[in-house]
Amino acid sequence: MNTLHNYPLLKDINSPADVRKLSKSQLKPLAKELREFLTHTVSISGGHFSAGLGTVELTVALHYVFDTPSDQLVWDVGHQAYPHKILTGRKERMTTIRTKDGVSAFPNRAESEYDAFGVGHSSTSISAALGMAIASELKGEDKKMVAIIGDGSITGGMAFEAMNHAGALDANLLVILNDNDMSISPPVGAMNNYLTKILSSKFYSSMREGSKKALSSMPSVWELARRTEEHMKGMVVPGTLFEELGFNYIGPIDGHDVDMLVSTLENLKHITGPRFLHIVTQKGKGYPPAEKDPLAYHGVPAFDPTKDCLPKSAPSPHPTYTEVFGEWLCDMAALDERLLGITPAMREGSGLVKFSECYPRRYFDVAIAEQHAVTLAAGQACQGAKPVVAIYSTFLQRAYDQMIHDVAIQNLDVLFALDRAGLVGPDGPTHAGSFDYSYMRCIPNMLVMAPADENECRQMLYTGFIHEGPASVRYPRGKGPGVAVNKDMTALPIGKAEVRHQGSRIAILAWGSMVAPAMEAGKQLGATVVNMRFVKPIDTELILELAKSHEVLITVEENVLAGGAGSAVNDFLQAQHILMPVLNIGLPDSFVEQGTREELLALCDLDAKGILAQAEKFCA
Repeated sequence: MNTLHNYPLLKDINSPADVRKLSKSQLKPLAKELREFLTHTVSISGGHFSAGLGTVELTVALHYVFDTPSDQLVWDVGHQAYPHKILTGRKERMTTIRTKDGVSAFPNRAESEYDAFGVGHSSTSISAALGMAIASELKGEDKKMVAIIGDGSITGGMAFEAMNHAGALDANLLVILNDNDMSISPPVGAMNNYLTKILSSKFYSSMREGSKKALSSMPSVWELARRTEEHMKGMVVPGTLFEELGFNYIGPIDGHDVDMLVSTLENLKHITGPRFLHIVTQKGKGYPPAEKDPLAYHGVPAFDPTKDCLPKSAPSPHPTYTEVFGEWLCDMAALDERLLGITPAMREGSGLVKFSECYPRRYFDVAIAEQHAVTLAAGQACQGAKPVVAIYSTFLQRAYDQMIHDVAIQNLDVLFALDRAGLVGPDGPTHAGSFDYSYMRCIPNMLVMAPADENECRQMLYTGFIHEGPASVRYPRGKGPGVAVNKDMTALPIGKAEVRHQGSRIAILAWGSMVAPAMEAGKQLGATVVNMRFVKPIDTELILELAKSHEVLITVEENVLAGGAGSAVNDFLQAQHILMPVLNIGLPDSFVEQGTREELLALCDLDAKGILAQAEKFCA
């Protein structure tokens, strides 16, 4: 059994201040121990893995050079922040990560003073760090603000918006690009490291600023000097773009050379203005299976680190909702060549792998650019295409204006396939799809559907695809109740619900994932149970009928109550001047923390036991 006694340096690190007590010669052994400890703890708990392996040396160097938490680090997304958590007083609780009441999956301000900004969605770090730098400077503080962003996250337009602003303000900000995919990197070597030392040195910086002041009175000479410097840099570094945005570009350097990182960061710490350090790392560094397949080891279950493969789950006769979507997409594409598939960098997570292989010319991965994904779909629909945007519920929030302005107002044929709707579990509130009923129901022209099972998911996707105008189908993470999927595709009647169990006195109206637990509770209550199917339009005819024949209505949804499906029922009853007892059951008006999906549903009283208890209490 691995214990902290196996890590002679790391066992005494309880805060970054302890890291700063070490000699520079001890940093490389510390990084080795940190990588081994990370592998050990994630193998027990599961979690994000390969990204953290790639940032071990960077994390050590940052906490060694900067006076954290006074100086503040903002990690983009946070997948790579496990080493940071280990060095900031949480190492003994790392095996609880992503579990109920355990260490958060992402940097969390409520968890630690070293987590300067709460993250989970990508491309936010530079904006946040810039805002922190501006506010700190206005208070007269001399704090260093550092944003660490990956080559995936920097594809998000928000990152460039922030850099454009930072350059215009001449803000005192350091941005570190962790390039772990070699996507914009030339070879890294001794000559490049030598040039980086020169470009990041105080001498070069003071000469650069002094020359700027001296030559500013001679515009033509200054312009010549500026362009000469730019082109000289352009011969050896790919920094022209960042220089044009107003940043002093340094790099690329080896992100696993802790000595080089420390010396470069020490130089950059004393330079003011916008600085951009480009480092090259290897995702999965130091653990051969993760180096070989970093994508597979991005997020892992508990595993045996002595084996070179992850554990395989037992084959299931029932597909996940994501798999149902992926199969439907390929089947529908074979029937209709107008179908185009769009994803914002979530090919595997959203189930588009097979579609991307079978229909490469009709598949569009737009990178981490949700706003662009939605408006791209709108443009395609304008030319007669039938785009399907496969996206997580929580990520579609980032393109809300585009959904309204570019799709709904023009009533365009765009189908939104919303995965990970409702509570997602270990990733916590940043990834929960708790709001889509509410934020989609209020949009004119929008068709909003929620399947009760796997087969209904397939039929709803078909219904939404052939529907004229925008439509959405939202489904939860993982498996459904295990209903066989019919290969035939049949359109559902728009706005029509389905009575699943006939009872008396009480009628339970349930949507999507809540139909199964509502059925279980309803049978014990002797209640009528309805699979409502549609959030918009709701089945007003059936609601009127149930209101006349029952004493109590109960609505159940895996969405916040404010503005959700139950609110739609309330609004309708009020408009019809119908006064009767109505109980709305759904997610609370608070952010639900992490845990397994089953734990969180029970916590929110959205399992059969919780629904039954709430119904009995209300009806008593």
